[in-house]
Amino acid sequence: MNQIERIAQKAQVQVALDNLAVQTEQIVKTAVAIQQIPAPTFAEAERAVFIESQFRAIGLTDVVQDALGNVYGRYPSYKPTKPPVIISAHSDTVFPASTDLTVRYNGQTMYGPGLGDNSTGVAGLLHLAQTIIGHNLATAADLWFVANVGEEGLGNLRGMRAVVDRFGQNAVYIVIEGGLYGQISHQAIGVCRFRIDVTTAGGHSWGNFGQKNAIHELARLITAIDRLSVPPSPKTTYNVGVIEGGTTINTIAASASMLLDLRSEHPVMLEELVTAVSTIVQNAQNRLSGCGGCAVTMTQIGSRPAGSIPRSHPLVQLAEDALRFVGCQHINFIAGSTDANIPLSEGITAVCIGLTESGNAHRLDEFIDVTRLAQGMQQLLLLTLAAAGVDKN
Repeated sequence: MNQIERIAQKAQVQVALDNLAVQTEQIVKTAVAIQQIPAPTFAEAERAVFIESQFRAIGLTDVVQDALGNVYGRYPSYKPTKPPVIISAHSDTVFPASTDLTVRYNGQTMYGPGLGDNSTGVAGLLHLAQTIIGHNLATAADLWFVANVGEEGLGNLRGMRAVVDRFGQNAVYIVIEGGLYGQISHQAIGVCRFRIDVTTAGGHSWGNFGQKNAIHELARLITAIDRLSVPPSPKTTYNVGVIEGGTTINTIAASASMLLDLRSEHPVMLEELVTAVSTIVQNAQNRLSGCGGCAVTMTQIGSRPAGSIPRSHPLVQLAEDALRFVGCQHINFIAGSTDANIPLSEGITAVCIGLTESGNAHRLDEFIDVTRLAQGMQQLLLLTLAAAGVDKN
C-alpha cells in the first residue's frame, strides 16, 4: 500500500473525497463567477479582491495581498515541523478586459474565454481550502493557498517569482491548472522573449519609392526566422505573436516591431536558437547600416527559466499515485511552461497538475469538459495531504 492509499483510508479523508465527488456543480459555479471578472495580465486587481474575500469567508488565516496582487491565505499545521506546502493557481488571463465573457453550455462541455485557463484552477484552489477546513484535516506542514498574478503573456511569471522569494528553497510547490487532467508537469520549458524593432527614414509611398520600408524589413526578418530548422526532439519552437508598425497606407513605414517567443525543452537548444535569431538580426543590421536612419534592435522582454525534477522524485510519484487512485488510466509526464518554472529552475521541489480536460486554450472558444473535475479535485486533495503529511490519528 502506497502513501496515497494509506491517506485515502483515513475516515475523515474518505468523507472529504466522497464530498468532492458530488461537488462538481458548485465548483463549476465558482469557476464561472471567477471567469466573469476580467483579469488580463497586469490588471488582476478586481479578481484579486474577489479571491481575497473568498479566502476570508472560507476561514483561512493570515489572508493578505502583496504589492503585485498575489493573494495569500494560510491553513496552519497541527505541528509546524515541516516546510510549508504552497498550492497556487494563477489568476490572470490572456484576454483583454473588453472581451465578451459569455459562457455557453453543451452538456458536460462549457465554453468561455479563460474558463479552463485558469478560472477552474482558481476555483479548485478555493474548494480545496474549503474541503480541508470543512473536514478538519490536520496537516504536519502549513498549507499556503496562493492566487498569483503575471503567469500569462508578458507577466514573466512575476507573481510566482515573488511567491518563491517569500517562501524560499525549502517549501514544496503544487501548481494548479484548470485543464491538463491526467498530466504531470515536472519539467519546465525554457522560454526567451524578445522585441525586435526596425526603424528607417520612411517617406511617401510614391515620391520616395525605393527607400527602405520598416515593415518590409521586418517581413524579411520574419521570413528568415521561419526558415530556421529546429529539432522535434527536444521540442524547440519559435513564434511571432505580435507585429506592429506603419502609419498610413501611402506612407513608407518608418518603424515596425514584432514580439518573438522562443522555447525549448532543453536549455542548450534554446541558447542555440537565441544565437541563430541574434545572427539574423545582426545580419539585417549590417545590411541596413549604410542606409541613413536605419537600425535593427533586439531587446529581451521576458525569460522563463528551464528546470526539472526527475520522474522518480517522491513528489512526482505522489502525483502519479494520486491520479491512479482516482481512476486515471492514461498519465502523461510532460514538460510545460507554467508557474512551476520558477521553483524548478532553482532546484526547488514542484509539480504542476490539472483538474479537468480542456481545449482551445487562449481562444475565445476555450472549453472545459467537467466530466473529470471531481476526480481532478480528489487527486489534488490527496496530493496536497501527502505532500504536507497528515495527522496519524
